[in-house]
Amino acid sequence: MSALMATPCSFDITSTVDLQEVDNALNQARKEVAQRYDFKGSKASIEFDAKDSKLVLVADDSFKLTALWEIVQTRLIRRNVPVKNLVRADPQPAANSTVRQEITLQQGIPSEKAKDIVKFLKESKLKKVQASIQGDLVRVSGKDRDTLQTVIALLRKSDFGIDMQFTNYRSN
Repeated sequence: MSALMATPCSFDITSTVDLQEVDNALNQARKEVAQRYDFKGSKASIEFDAKDSKLVLVADDSFKLTALWEIVQTRLIRRNVPVKNLVRADPQPAANSTVRQEITLQQGIPSEKAKDIVKFLKESKLKKVQASIQGDLVRVSGKDRDTLQTVIALLRKSDFGIDMQFTNYRSN
């Protein structure tokens, strides 16, 4: 007679951006820019490369670039795209005396943030909770669901500079 081993509960912490929602938000932002008086006759543009998860904003000057970013950011927030996952590069001078800024959409948890999450969970001294980095996600396992709910609550209260989703929840 074999004793049944209790399998631990687990879930994954991921950080992803829905590229279709980004595209929808950017289309709305482009329409708004086309209708705004302060952008009439200006060289403002919003480009999106879904394959590389990159946005490129181009405007006449840094003032208009900031206004363009605010429009894009507002549209992304309205479509529930986490703006924490956007990494803005410094504005660069571009052709035709314009200013250009690249914005990278971060997909997955970067390794240094994953290490911070694992370290945070170890320091929280929760009993029988293990966290392991698996590629661009962190898998957390524990002895029961209540413990994992506590872990999720702790992580939601903490700010690691990225938007976290809790997925692939498995219980014994």
